[in-house]
Amino acid sequence: RIGVAVVTAGPGVTNAVTAVKNAQMAESPLLLIGGAAASLQKGRALQDIDQLSLFRTLCKSCVTVRAVRHIVPALRRAIATAQSGTPVKGGSPENSRTPKISRAGPVFVELPIDVLYPFHVVEKELGGTKSPKGLRGKAVTWYLQNYLHDLFAGAWEPRDVSPLPVRVPLATEDEVQRAELVSWARKPLVLVGSQALLPPTPAEELRAALEALGIPCYLGGMARGLLPAGSPLLLRHNRRDALRDADLVLLAGAVCDFRLSYGRLFGRGAAVVAVNRDRAQLLRNSDVFWKPRLAVQGDAGSFVVGLARRLKGYACPGDWAEGLREAEEKKERANREKAATPTQHHLNPLDLLYRLDALLPPESLLVADGGDFVGTAAYIVRPRRPLAWLDPGAFGTLGVGGGFALGAKLCRPDAEVWILYGDGSLGYSVMEFDTFVRHKTPVIALVGNDACWSQIAREQVALLGSNVACGLEYLDYHAVAEALGGRGLAVGRPERERLDAVLRAAQDECHRGRPVLVNALIGRTDFRDGSVSV
Repeated sequence: RIGVAVVTAGPGVTNAVTAVKNAQMAESPLLLIGGAAASLQKGRALQDIDQLSLFRTLCKSCVTVRAVRHIVPALRRAIATAQSGTPVKGGSPENSRTPKISRAGPVFVELPIDVLYPFHVVEKELGGTKSPKGLRGKAVTWYLQNYLHDLFAGAWEPRDVSPLPVRVPLATEDEVQRAELVSWARKPLVLVGSQALLPPTPAEELRAALEALGIPCYLGGMARGLLPAGSPLLLRHNRRDALRDADLVLLAGAVCDFRLSYGRLFGRGAAVVAVNRDRAQLLRNSDVFWKPRLAVQGDAGSFVVGLARRLKGYACPGDWAEGLREAEEKKERANREKAATPTQHHLNPLDLLYRLDALLPPESLLVADGGDFVGTAAYIVRPRRPLAWLDPGAFGTLGVGGGFALGAKLCRPDAEVWILYGDGSLGYSVMEFDTFVRHKTPVIALVGNDACWSQIAREQVALLGSNVACGLEYLDYHAVAEALGGRGLAVGRPERERLDAVLRAAQDECHRGRPVLVNALIGRTDFRDGSVSV
């Protein structure tokens, strides 16, 4: 339910800033524990900086612990705050600041070195003389002794380590009842965002509610895989057209940011029902490009479940759903035709991804770390179950692949974990193959190697006529994996006929306990032209 990261003081903490911002925007509950200089040495010690200031705009809570007896209470509060929809109220250790953030997210707890070391070590390090001379010496010794006493006072008393209750904002019965206007719509549409998958609503219960409503759905972010790949409700293509034609749109945790063109995609007169735990996200860009008919600050998952119960027996208009399904199938046929068309050089990336999709087992888990290649994969590769797609979220941080895959495999050791890498993003975490090998964590990395930062180049070349800083080389990334103790496989156009066999060989190696990197040399298509959002 919550991620925990422990980093060393100074550079270890600063290196975590981007990851914490990514967790904040992805609404991931995260406890970051950072070391720090001893309280008495603040401003004078090695790697000593004002760490709390770095995280006050990123974290729901920032706390420094001043005494051993405060460690357990501080961690209990921090864990509950990270998971709660609103900050946990009540007393907190000194030097804590808790901004008003109404969604799950990261928290930071700073543990100075003197609250971590045993009493006798700290006593020795504090120094001081047993027979101080002069008033100054006696005053210093008195201060140090009192500091040591307060630092360890009550340290050995038993503490309550049971979890604090997690507070999640829920919609009222009246708000759910008002959302029954969904039943009046002739062309309803549901957009489910990552937030809807947060506790307390189990994914299976949310899926059952969506199926009971029977309204066509688009799933974004962590919500991918919530509906089965063959579900007649699941839509992946033509979203812009569907939003333009819909007369009612339910945003269940989805946000009107760049991913929805800031709310400019809704048709004129469409009723929008928005549900989000956080008010700022709930009303993002409202009254600029769109206006909600009903805005509910509460948990999206439980709202959908409650709505399905109230609308028991409701049936979505069949002609609307059938029209969307026909458009979906037409787009899918067009994509497969593109996949069957050879590129000028190397493999067609759509063909590669369709073949991967056909080979994925039910217990697979996908980690997305890249730009153009991953953007293509989002339309082709289908997660096999809920919570089986991991991507960085709205912040779009490259380099998450190695860490996400490591965590995914450790949490679900029986899952077949695939990392979908672009060749640019691979450079940020390819060294994690050493970690995979040492910790016996077999995963499979599929690298879409087009020797380019293609997501940038698509727009840059068209606008500026230059691909400066976008060009890469077709490097032997599989050799890096081999050098680190993993298994490396390379595949290009000459191996196209045995592409399925190469992917199966990667699966076999992984099942034997060895991490694998498949270096797939791919060409370029126009599949994602015009896809960059600003």
